[in-house]
Parts: sequence; structure tokens; C-alpha cells
Amino acid sequence: MKIRAAVLHEIGAPTPYAESRPLRIEELTLDPPGPDEVLVRIHAAGLCHSDLSVVSGDRPRPVPMALGHEAAGEVEALGEGVDDLGVGDRVVMVFVPSCGHCMPCMEGRPALCEPGAAANGAGTLLSGARRLGGTGGPVHHHLGVSAFAEHAVVSRRSIIRIDEDLSHEEAALFGCAVITGVGAVVNTARVEPGATVAVIGLGGVGLNCLLGARLVGAERVIAIDPIPAKRDLALQLGADNVFDSGEDGCVETVREATRGGVDYAFEMAGSVQAMDTAYRITRRGGTTVSAGLSHPDRDFALKHVSLVAEERTIKGSYLGGCVPARDIPRLVSLYRQGRLPVDRLLSERVPLDDINAAFDRLAAGGTVRQIILP
Repeated sequence: MKIRAAVLHEIGAPTPYAESRPLRIEELTLDPPGPDEVLVRIHAAGLCHSDLSVVSGDRPRPVPMALGHEAAGEVEALGEGVDDLGVGDRVVMVFVPSCGHCMPCMEGRPALCEPGAAANGAGTLLSGARRLGGTGGPVHHHLGVSAFAEHAVVSRRSIIRIDEDLSHEEAALFGCAVITGVGAVVNTARVEPGATVAVIGLGGVGLNCLLGARLVGAERVIAIDPIPAKRDLALQLGADNVFDSGEDGCVETVREATRGGVDYAFEMAGSVQAMDTAYRITRRGGTTVSAGLSHPDRDFALKHVSLVAEERTIKGSYLGGCVPARDIPRLVSLYRQGRLPVDRLLSERVPLDDINAAFDRLAAGGTVRQIILP
């Protein structure tokens, strides 16, 4: 079948993207689903910094590539062997397919699936196949999804069925922003009630981290970001205090306000500078968690003596340490109960043809979660 999709041919285009237009809306050929694959009609796709990192070159990927990894849609066709879904089912995309058989999967850590990571790096589906084609040949899949398109063929291991009463725009957030942010709190750090928490970087993932901290009963939640509008939104969502990371002495101000630092600091900005801030505002004996993805050439330095003498803990968190089939339904249920108001993070709806300008807004930091409507 023929579909329209946003395709990246070269990374590192100059800004503004509305002028350089790194993403081209093209007509592609989409092959039918193979064994253990599903054809999905995309109804909504979130614009995430992980997408921006591919465009800018901070996360190099093979090109040409059809971008987009956070989405929701409706099943239209089933490949051979898929017998637990039906045409018309609503589904959420997950950006790490899990084979279920490698050691991380068997340990209950599907976010670290080894075949899934290899397929994502190569720009294929979990099977190793590419179902997208353009005038110049095959087109790579983005994280097994390629959701900035009218339709996508994905591995059955990349989707979670959801109930029909959740809108596609809301559902899309659960595929990345919600599970990454809330999961970092619940699964990776296992924040206990009464703890003090700081979140550095208030994009879609960071604000979900804030919501997660409130959800588990953190006694005090601090939000840190250089953009005033995002600090204001953090206060509306339950932050007790906000600080400007761009101000001189921000670390010292936070440490003084928290009497030596917080129990848990979450780096959600995807920068080494933010990670340094997170580590420095973590108290003795505390835990620093990073879910941000900086350029692979960047290194994070710390004082070895403080790690040992202060019994610090540093953790990475990918996909929020989630088991998507278990956690997405739970998080959706919490949203329905009003305990996880993720719908308040929706910034605006954007037609597929305006996606380059949407990337400019994301890069400028003035938006939380834009939804692309194919």
C-alpha cells in the first residue's frame, strides 16, 4: 500500500527546520505485515526529544529513516501467527520490541532486550525486515515504529492493546513519555513515600517524572528548568518549589533549600550539564537517576571519593524500567482515576505537513508534548 510519511534523509540540518526542512513528507510503499507483525493505522504520534536527537545528529541513526516512535492507533491487518489481537483493536506503540527469550527479557527487563536493541540500531523491525520503501530503495524504521505516517507495520512485540475509551491523543503519551517518566520513579528508583525528589528538565518525560513522584507520595518535589512557562506548569502539576537551572548558584541554592540535597534527583534533560546538576544536588546516601540521552561522545565525570565515602547511587533508566504489557494498563488505570493527569501535558495538535516547524518549537523548549496528526 501507499502511505504518506515524514522521512529524514540527512542528519544535522541547520535550524530553523521550517526553512531547512530536514523531514520530507513523501509517498512510501508499505509492505503487508509479515509473521508476528501488525498493520496499524496511526491516529496520533507524540513529538519527543528522541526524535529531535535523530534530526540534530545527537543520536545517529541510519538514513533514510521514517521517524516517530510514540504513537497510538488502530489495528487494520494481522500477520501470520498473531492470534491475540483483532482488527479494530486500539493499540499503543512501544519503542523497544522485546523478544521474550534473551537474558534481559527472561529477567523481566524487556527494555534491555538484546535483539530489540540490535534491530533498533539497524533501523529494522524485530524480525530484521524493513517494510518501508521509497523511490531510492528501502527506508529504515525508527525504533521499530516509524509513527509520523498514516500507517505503520510493527512487530507484535512493539504494541500494547488498550481499552477503547481512551482517546488516541492521550494514549500516544503512554508509549514513551509516561512510561519513561513515571517508570523512572516507580521501577528504577523505587521512590518511597515521604522522600524528597528533584526533577531536572521539564519536558514531557520530566513532567511525567514529577507526576510519578507525586503519585508515590513524595514529601517534597522540586522542579528545575530554565524556561519560566515550564516551571509554572510544574507548580500547577504539584511541584513544591521551582528553580531556574540557568541562574548562577542554582546547585547551591537547591542544596541550601533542601538542607544538603534531595533523596532522589532525576536528570530528564538529556545533557551532561543537567546530569552534573542532578548529582550535585543529591544528598549523601541518595540516588541520582538519569533517563536523558546525551550525545554518545559526551562523558560524565564525578568525584570518585564522593561516590564511595557518601555511599551514592547512580542509575540509568531506559523505558522507565517498565514491563509495558504490565505497566501501561496500570498507568492508564491511574490516569482514569485522576491520579496521573497526563492529558495536561498535551501542548497542541499539529498536521503532518507542519512537522518541521513543530521540531523548531520543540528545540526552542517552549512546548511540552505536541501531537502529530497524520
